[in-house]
Amino acid sequence: MKIKLLLSATLCALTIACLGQQSTSWERWTSLIGEWKGEGSGQPGQGGGTFSFSFELDKNIIVRKSHSEYPATDNKPKVIHEDLMIIYPDSNEQPAKAIYFDNEGHIIHYSISYAEQSITLISDKVANLPIFRLTYTLLSKDIVNTEFEMSQDGEQFFTYIEGKSIKTK
Repeated sequence: MKIKLLLSATLCALTIACLGQQSTSWERWTSLIGEWKGEGSGQPGQGGGTFSFSFELDKNIIVRKSHSEYPATDNKPKVIHEDLMIIYPDSNEQPAKAIYFDNEGHIIHYSISYAEQSITLISDKVANLPIFRLTYTLLSKDIVNTEFEMSQDGEQFFTYIEGKSIKTK
């Protein structure tokens, strides 16, 4: 009886140790880690801003913070947009999910896919809401193109805003 109990405790401890040693592969995200400054155009108008990607919680998540400003026009006031996104691993320890919050009260849940030079986040389908697609395409080690698109059906997307950013740190 004591041997069975000892074996069970040992097996449990090994399982916990192995699970604790798994680590998320952030390899595809490392080129985006840092601070970026950019300009772009789209539905809100010509604008500029900054964003950053940083590892947090002992590299268990990545946090993206963004601040954009669009100057006033004849028929629109100045717009300031701020948001925060948390990128986190799925149950397989792969960075495959994200959640987004902004100063307009939006919350968007994303799934993540990867191509050779790009990372694409696509929002979960929610009834009566558009589907959003956010793509980061690395053009060089210090330049990234960001494209934010929307779709009503998940098939036909239109660009809402797009711009290039330069890494500053």
